[in-house]
Amino acid sequence: MKPQLLIVDDEPDIRASLSRRYILNGYDVDTAEDGETALGFLEKKPYHIVVSDIKMPGMNGIELLRTIRSEYPMTRVIIITGYVTLNNGLACLRYGAETCIFKPIEDLSEMDEAIKRILASLQQWEQKLLRLKHLAPENGAA
Repeated sequence: MKPQLLIVDDEPDIRASLSRRYILNGYDVDTAEDGETALGFLEKKPYHIVVSDIKMPGMNGIELLRTIRSEYPMTRVIIITGYVTLNNGLACLRYGAETCIFKPIEDLSEMDEAIKRILASLQQWEQKLLRLKHLAPENGAA
């Protein structure tokens, strides 16, 4: 499984640096400058992980997180933000973000580890679902 990653940030330098890093690490990476564009990508292609900033023009990262959790429940979301507030942290927790990473991101080890954990978890679920597909219902029971 080649990991599918969508990076959403209104700052071109952040999109470019994260994209470059994860492409070099073997990921299939797309980038979007805002939440609306990200949703357009999600309509066309399944992503394992979305990395999204919170503060963006138009749809912010919390709104994007809520929509993804509602409409694309298998997609995991990592939030990145330079606007560290208790409300943002609680919103990330409430709406099911995998983690929240604070900017400036000088060391990407926290993000690398979060991505590895997410992919390992998704792979375990994928294996379980494959096993379930091969199980026949006993005595016609569903």
